[in-house]
Amino acid sequence: MQTGTKKPWNWLLFPFSSVKAGPYGLFAASVGYGVYEIDPQFNWEKRDAGLPDTTSIHRLQLHSELLHACTNSGLYEWMGDAWENEGLTLPCYQYRKTGGASYVATDDGLWIKTGSKWGLLACEGKRIYDFINLPQYMIVGHETGISLYDRFMDDWAHFELERKITSLAVYRGHLIGTSDQGELMVGDKKGKFDRIKFGKKFIFSVTAKGNDIYVCTDQGLFRLAYIANKLILLSVMLGFPVTDVDVQGDELYMATLFQGIQTMKI
Repeated sequence: MQTGTKKPWNWLLFPFSSVKAGPYGLFAASVGYGVYEIDPQFNWEKRDAGLPDTTSIHRLQLHSELLHACTNSGLYEWMGDAWENEGLTLPCYQYRKTGGASYVATDDGLWIKTGSKWGLLACEGKRIYDFINLPQYMIVGHETGISLYDRFMDDWAHFELERKITSLAVYRGHLIGTSDQGELMVGDKKGKFDRIKFGKKFIFSVTAKGNDIYVCTDQGLFRLAYIANKLILLSVMLGFPVTDVDVQGDELYMATLFQGIQTMKI
C-alpha cells in the first residue's frame, strides 16, 4: 500500500486494535492489515517486514523504546527495519517486562523469560488474555475467569466467573476486569466479583494510564470514577467505538474501529 504524505495524518480508516505512543512516533496495529508507524510529521509507513503473511496483531507494547507485537503466530520485537520472533511461537495476547523478566500471556498459560529461554510460569492449558504483576500479587485474566497468586503465601486463588476476562486494571484497591460479554467485573475485596453493565455500552477493555483508568467501549472512550460510592463512567470522547488508548505527554491517542487513529489534548 502506498501512503501519500499529503493525506491527513489519520486518513487510514482500518479497524485498529492497538495503539502505542513513544517519544519518536506512534505505532498502530490494524485488524488484518498489519502495523503502521506514524512519525512526528504525520507520515504513515507500514511495518510488516519479518511478519508472516497471515499474522493478526492482538496487542502492541512499548517498553524502554522497544516495540513488541503479540500476534497469533508468537511474540515479535521490532528491530528498526524488521520484526524478529522472540523465541515464542504460541499465540500471544499480552506482553510486559518487569524487573529484568519478560512475561507473556499465551494460548497455553503465562510464560516467563529471565535469561535466554522461555518457561511456563502458571495456568497451563488456559488461554491468558491479560495479567498484572504487583509486588505481592500476580493477577491473571483468562478464558474462564481470574487467577491470583499471593507471593507472601505462595498460593493461588482461582475465581471461576463463567466469562473470558480480556483486560485487567486496579482502581482504588479494587480489581477491575472486562469480560467477553462487554461487562465490568469488579472485585469487592472479599473474594467476590460484581458484574456491572453501563446501559447498552459494550466495554472492550480497561487501561491504566497514570492515576486514570480509561474504559474503551463501542460508544466512545470514558474514564472510571467513584461518585457517592458508586462506580460511574465519565465521557472523554464519544461518537465512535474505541478499542485502545495511550498517552504521550499531553496527547491522548485512540485506536478506533471506523475512524482510524484519533487524538486529543488532555
